[in-house]
Amino acid sequence: MLDLLYPMLRPLLFSMEADKAHDAMMSVLGAAPRTLGALASMGTTRAPASMSREAFGVRLAGPVGLAAGLDKDGVAVPFWPKLGFGFIEIGTVTMHAQPGNPKPRMFRIVEDKALVNRAGFNNAGSAVLAQRLEQLRGRGLWPEIPVGVNVGKSKVTPLEEATGDYVTSIQRLEGLADYFTVNVSSPNTPGLRELQGSEFLKELLSSSVEAAGGTSVLLKLAPDLSDEALAEAVEVAVTAGAGGVIATNTTITRDALTRDPNETGGMSGQPLWSLARQKIGVALKAADGRLPVVGVGGIHTTEQVRELLDAGCVAVQVYTALIFEGPGLISRLNRGLR
Repeated sequence: MLDLLYPMLRPLLFSMEADKAHDAMMSVLGAAPRTLGALASMGTTRAPASMSREAFGVRLAGPVGLAAGLDKDGVAVPFWPKLGFGFIEIGTVTMHAQPGNPKPRMFRIVEDKALVNRAGFNNAGSAVLAQRLEQLRGRGLWPEIPVGVNVGKSKVTPLEEATGDYVTSIQRLEGLADYFTVNVSSPNTPGLRELQGSEFLKELLSSSVEAAGGTSVLLKLAPDLSDEALAEAVEVAVTAGAGGVIATNTTITRDALTRDPNETGGMSGQPLWSLARQKIGVALKAADGRLPVVGVGGIHTTEQVRELLDAGCVAVQVYTALIFEGPGLISRLNRGLR
């Protein structure tokens, strides 16, 4: 139903600044996630049962998941499964509530089906998110599919204190999230990507795994790492006991865009596919079956999903394509996989 409405809604949404359109959409979804979910579920195609699989300690209902960044505060958790996702990831959430970078901070490149964003981890903080997730579980509104929480570093926290920042958020959410993702790869928090270096990463991941109390901790990496650095980070993840790797986050490169908006931030969407695909291959080779790899970056067709699954990814995630293709995208991907 929502997929039929989206072609009419899209011109209105795209007439607004991207930040305002996102905020408006999340306000509506947050106000009535169950009602809108019921509408969304009409005609939804879910992944075939044969494509459910065990990965990083959870049972994925299908191979297509929602990437972090769209629902930072988990306000629409009951809604997303109705679109046909096999798992969802909320956040990025930080220890301290923070407003993020000044607006405007999100920019569409419509002709490329791409976004540039410098949101800066705007969120209400992990304590508020923990309370919301606890209420969802207590009211019987927890989805039947896994819900992961993507965790980042607060902007005010110095790099040398980053581990404590991540650990605090994980401890607050332990027992509420189905898995965690340690995000050290956003380009929009100053210095964050330095945490991908092996010395920082060893301490951060080991401490995060310990704080998670048996819940899997995944590591999300940037596509802008060299092949050698990416492979080294995967090796650190294996040694630290991480549950998996997500490759990749947004890129600071602009080479694949037909029009550069001349705005700082991370680029996502269709032009990211070529770079992300190459780096996903590096991650798969480095993991060598020891860790599951989730592929993300520019995915918008069934063929791309199938290519990554055939290459060895346990699952994929999408976000930007949902904005340009509409809420029916997940059903179309699932139908293609059938």
